[in-house]
Amino acid sequence: MSKKVVIVGGTSGIGLATARRLDAAGAAVVIAGRDKERLAAALGELGTRAAGFAVDARDEAELAGLFGQVGPVDHLVVTVTGPSGTTPFRELTGGHLQAHVSGKLLPHFAVVQAALPNLTPGASVTLVSAASAGGAIPGTAALAAVNAAVEAAVPVLALELAPLRVNAVAPGVIDTDWWNFLPGDTRAEVFTGIAAGTPVGRVGTAGDRIPDRQQLHHGHRGAGGRRCPAGIATVTAGSVQGRPVAVHAQWWYPRP
Repeated sequence: MSKKVVIVGGTSGIGLATARRLDAAGAAVVIAGRDKERLAAALGELGTRAAGFAVDARDEAELAGLFGQVGPVDHLVVTVTGPSGTTPFRELTGGHLQAHVSGKLLPHFAVVQAALPNLTPGASVTLVSAASAGGAIPGTAALAAVNAAVEAAVPVLALELAPLRVNAVAPGVIDTDWWNFLPGDTRAEVFTGIAAGTPVGRVGTAGDRIPDRQQLHHGHRGAGGRRCPAGIATVTAGSVQGRPVAVHAQWWYPRP
């Protein structure tokens, strides 16, 4: 029987790329996102088995409705993002910071909470933060704080929600719609500058193979074959011919 994967934020970017890959691998994929038109377009790219729901991940009632319809879930992926763009700290307002919290951190928590009754024994939860969590990049204080908060929750949730596995992927710069706040020429110039500092000479794309994705779904095993319940894979340089480079992974194991 196909494993059921629910991807909240699965109508664009990394979420949609993940849906495509898992759909092609034979999983029963369910995607969810706020924009109905984008949802319809995303479903058009997936196989006939895929299902989709228009859901605002910030709305607890809508999330309850989603999981009330999808049944048992083997893998949950949350790729919801907050506001795009960067803001110098001197110009950062409370409203701007709150928008990041309500746009990303709260939905990540709310989705996992809503999914708990549906998650099968040994199911996996994969969250998506960003390399900005530890990048020390000027203008990203709000982004860094929110993404670091997502990562900080991972080992806590893995122990609290065991035997569920909770992991996070922290991609570097990925060419997705998140960057649409920049005009085309400026965007290309920024990407060129960033690419010059990566081993592969380019920024990532949503379709790049995310390292340890299979491990995140099926369970990373360390010394002695112990299954790791939590980890964060930080991708800083994309991939070449499907082979990931410049990857930093942290894995947490329960105490004996």
